[in-house]
Amino acid sequence: MPQTDPSAPAAPVGRRERKKAATRQAIADAALRLFLERGYDDVGIREIADAADVSTTTLFKHFPVKEALVFDEDADQEARLLAAVRERPEGQSIPAALCGHALRYRMAAAGDDPRFTAFFALVDSTPALRDYVQAMWMRHAEALARAIAQESGLPAEDPACAALAHFALEAPRAARGHRDPRESITRAFDLLEAGWTSLTARP
Repeated sequence: MPQTDPSAPAAPVGRRERKKAATRQAIADAALRLFLERGYDDVGIREIADAADVSTTTLFKHFPVKEALVFDEDADQEARLLAAVRERPEGQSIPAALCGHALRYRMAAAGDDPRFTAFFALVDSTPALRDYVQAMWMRHAEALARAIAQESGLPAEDPACAALAHFALEAPRAARGHRDPRESITRAFDLLEAGWTSLTARP
């Protein structure tokens, strides 16, 4: 998918790691370019490998399934999401930390950046990608709910943690196309903050 923040994740420091990261990025970039040009279903794995100048074996080492080529930031997105909660400054609330994460990493996707407009059109028009992204967001929401429960001292199965995780992920998506995405995201998190504060303040 298009890069959400050019400064993240941090570049690997070792030469081997840099080479692997560059190869992975080249494969993902080639795949997205071909998918946008011709459609997801009309592009084969071998074509993508040829365009990235790698073997199909190398491609599958980085991306085990075709759908993953479109969501190459999946693992990094989840890691940043969980870090926002676990590494937030002392005294900062969980909703505030998640709002900061959304404003930093997901503003481009919520705005009218043409790269993301084309990307979302591709996903929305492709059943396999719609199913994949839904499963991906469910994984992220479940992982986030667990982190919220751990950080707040609530039971792992507390529905409030699952609800906060769900709505924190949905807020930037709901802001897509809004005239002022930043305001839309901020207002959504203001609502989450009020509800979370009310809930956690109960004796």
